Parts: sequence; C-alpha cells; structure tokens
Amino acid sequence: MSLSPYRRTEHLRAVWPWLPLWTAVALLAIFSHGPMPLYSTRTLAVAWEMWNQGHWLVPHINGQPYSEKAPLLFWLIQAGWFAFGVNDVWPRVLEVSIGGIQLVLVSMLARRLFPSRPWMAKAAPWMLLAFGYAFLFGLQIMYDALLALWTLAALLCLTPKAQRPEPRWLLFGLCIGLGLLTKGPVMLLHVIFPWLLGPLWNDWAGQHRARWYGRGMLSLLLGGAMLLAWALPAGFSGGDAYRQRLFFTQTAGRVVDRLSEGKDLQNHAEPIWFYLLWLPLLLFPFSGWPRAWVAVAGLRRPLEPGLRFALCWLVPGFIVFSLISGKQLYYPLPEMGGIALLMAGAIAVLRERRPVLASNSWLGTWPLGVGGIAFALVLFALPLLVGGNHLHGEWPDAAAPYSRYFAVVFLLLGGLLLLRGRGELRRLAVAGLVGALALNTLFTLTLWTRWDLRPTAHLLGAVEQANRPIAYLGNYEGQFHFEGRLTRPIDELFGEPALQAYARAHPDAVIVTHPEKLDANDMRYALLVQPFRSSWLVVWTAASLADLHAGHTPPEPPVPTMVYPANDGRYRPQP
Repeated sequence: MSLSPYRRTEHLRAVWPWLPLWTAVALLAIFSHGPMPLYSTRTLAVAWEMWNQGHWLVPHINGQPYSEKAPLLFWLIQAGWFAFGVNDVWPRVLEVSIGGIQLVLVSMLARRLFPSRPWMAKAAPWMLLAFGYAFLFGLQIMYDALLALWTLAALLCLTPKAQRPEPRWLLFGLCIGLGLLTKGPVMLLHVIFPWLLGPLWNDWAGQHRARWYGRGMLSLLLGGAMLLAWALPAGFSGGDAYRQRLFFTQTAGRVVDRLSEGKDLQNHAEPIWFYLLWLPLLLFPFSGWPRAWVAVAGLRRPLEPGLRFALCWLVPGFIVFSLISGKQLYYPLPEMGGIALLMAGAIAVLRERRPVLASNSWLGTWPLGVGGIAFALVLFALPLLVGGNHLHGEWPDAAAPYSRYFAVVFLLLGGLLLLRGRGELRRLAVAGLVGALALNTLFTLTLWTRWDLRPTAHLLGAVEQANRPIAYLGNYEGQFHFEGRLTRPIDELFGEPALQAYARAHPDAVIVTHPEKLDANDMRYALLVQPFRSSWLVVWTAASLADLHAGHTPPEPPVPTMVYPANDGRYRPQP
C-alpha cells in the first residue's frame, strides 16, 4: 500500500535528526584512518581474493578455502566493486549504511512493541546510536553489524501490526536465511528465544500456539534451506577438508568446549562471567547513567508486551552466550537493539508510574558529566606531565601535542551532561556519540601509525610485480593482500628448518617477520621496518634472513633500510 504525501513526510520526520547525525559522525570516523587489522583487512582480503580469482561460491584467503564465514558480506562488497571498481571506500560506506538501517529498524520495533508510547520510537534509536563500543566496532568491515541488521529485521517480522497480529512468516524465514548466509548458524541464537517464548509476550501467539510454532518452524526451515542452497554446492566445490570444517568443526567449535588448550585459545575461550565483567563497557555511556539502572531495577509485574519481548530476547540469550566457551566482546552486538528497547521502555514506565523519582536530578547524567570533565583535566595536564618527565610512554608522548584540543571537547561534553531539564536522553546520546568520535580521532592522530600496514603491503605488492616469491614467518592472516593487491598466496614458514629450506629454494624471495623487539641487524640488513601494534614488522630478503639465523654475516644491502613512519609519515631510508 502506498503512503500518502502526509505519511511520507511523517516518516521522514521520524528519523530526524538522529539518522543524519549518526551518518555524518560515522562517515567522519570510518574515513579518518584506513581499514583496521586484523578484522577489516582479513574481510577485505577474502573479498578481494574471491573477486580476483573468480571464487564466487567458496570464499578464499591466501589461496585456501575460508570456512570461517558465510559469503553474504563478501558478495555485497563485490557488488559494489562491480558498480564502482575495486576500492576500500565502498566497503566502508556499506558498513555505515548497515548501521543506519539498524537504527531505523529499532525505531520501527519500538513503534510496533509500544504502540501507546510514541516517545519510544524516538528514544530507542537515540539510545542505540550512543553505545560507544557498538559504534566503534561498527567501523570495522565485519559481519556482526550485518548480522545485527538481519536479527532486527527478523524480529520486526515477528512482532504484530495493528492491522495484522500474525507475523509475516515468509519474511521472517527470509531474514533468518540472510542472517545464516552472513555468519552461519549463530544467527539462530539471536532470534530463536523471542520465537520460542512467543506466548509470553505476544497475545496472538498465546491464542494460536499451533500456528505460531508450526509456521515458525517452516520459517526456520526456509532459512536453513537458503543456507544449504549455498553450503551444499560450496562444500562439494571446496573439497573434503573445507566441507568438514564448514559443516562440523567451525560451528561446533564455537558452541562447545574444545578438547585441547591450544584449540581453546584459538577459539577465544573465556570464563562464564566474561560478558558480565565487560557489561559496563558494552553498555557505556548508559552504564554510568543512574536513571537507566533505577528504571530497569524498578520494573514490576505486570509488564507490557514490549518489555516482555525484550526480556525474552535478552535474558536467555545472555545466559546461552555466557555458557558458550568461545567469546568475543562483539558476539552479542545484535542484542544491543534489545538493550536499547529495554532501557527506553523502563524509563518510559518510570516516568509514568513514578514521575517524582523520574525527575530526580540525582538520577541524571551528572556522574558522566563529572567523568568527562575529569578526563578533560587529565588531557589538559598531559603535556605538563610529559614535559616534566613525570610520565612517559608511547601513547602519552604521541598524544601530548593534541591533548589540549581534545580536553576542550571533553570539557564541553562534560558541561553538556551537567545540564538539567528536558532532553536528558538526547544530550547523553549526543555526548556519547561525539565522545566516541573524539576518541577515534585521537587514536588516528596518535596510534594509527602502529596499525597502518600500507608500507609493508605496498612493498610486497612491488615485490610480487617483480615476480619474486613472498613468505611470512608464522601464521599469516591475509593482512597485506587487499592493500597490496596481491594475486598469489604468501607462503607460511614455521621453524628454522623451513626457513633455511625456503631460502635455499627461493634465494630471491622476500620474507616478512613479526618480532617483539628490534636489534641492530634489523636496522642494518632488512628491507623495511615498521611498528605494528606493540611489536614490529620487518621485511627481509630470504638470503639475508637465512644467513643471520645461521650465524653468518649477510652482505651489505644495496640500499639502506626503509623505516616507517618518518616525520612526514612516509618511507624514509635509515641513515
């Protein structure tokens, strides 16, 4: 049914101003520096190899089938490359678009679940956009933002409309299928509990249990069929080892404990209380807002359907994700929309049932305001501490020239949060969003050079153009392939015998090492040295590295070692 001009205007007004604000801030943040290793660079490496080698069905990385993820995000990236050419602009615009759609979907969910509370459709997206960790991780070219989109879309299909209380089962199944094609069976953990517990929050489900569960099961089967429509031909095309990992090892390994310590470490094994411990960070800045916690703690039965929906989604999901051995902070990001709904709904109930408590100024944002001003004072004092030799370190030394500019930003944000009166939630959301942008910008100005792999990637690209082999000492994770536009695999070398044998077979090869510390030989005989996180990347000729490891003195290099970064941020020969 088409909307009247009036209705179109109302829908456009409903996204003002949170969607334009979030989009502008997200674009500024995501283009302030390059793709982040190893998350974004690995995703781009897989998409690039699929594009370059024509592997449309089976994702590949470094010449091998990549069973860790399903292909939908890679297909979306390649669709943009087909239209605009290969670049790193489109994948970033895609991530920002995905985040914006999430905000729209959570606003629609709030409108459906809380039809008598129009404020909720405005409050929920403001809360979602303010979560600092979710915003910063959303700048990664990763699968979880897209998974969150399909989770919200699927749950929106499950919720009742005024003119149709029964869910849209076909769309529900399609969204589940698209989520499965984004990150595999983990999609089910994000949507299964609101469906299984439907009669607890949905009156139609309680009255029509057979149809709710019967048609819901058909929707799940539709989603599974969409995944199998890709996975079965991909499994046969990728070979026996890929098929085994795709159908068994990869998914099961994230749900059950591994049999050995080494595999546990690889699978991000963490204790059961991991998410509870990091909950304040995941919920920041709302973890520092007393009003939100008083509102949630004050919820009492009977709860309205929207709040019951949020609890049916979040509580069992949190328990299951805590029980799973493999944990990462970004795994529960699809639930952030549910947290926004729960907090906003609890605040709405508090305002209605206990207006005096809801207006209590001691429950306002003043703790965050005080914290912002204290952080501003620390930034303002940083140049004095560094200049007076009271504080040293990589980050303080790098941040000191900029810290007073950012001190002004956080001083203003702290003052904003100390204001009282109407619009408290919006002030908090704006402060949280701008604060996350400021931290991202400060990272770009101070630490990004330790994450920027372009010098090594460009050198390796030139080496490949000269038709020389390339190897990596240790486990290679695709971090150079996209930026260097590499078209051949990088050989992985493990142990001294493998290094010596490789150097004998390929004396003209180039080898990348990843030492914790540098020594004089690195600065004298290597082709390039650059920092990487808390360690270093060093690029060698195979003959020179093999000689040093064998205790021999390599010949003097024809050109001095290139060291990055120089003062102007470029390659610079070491004198």
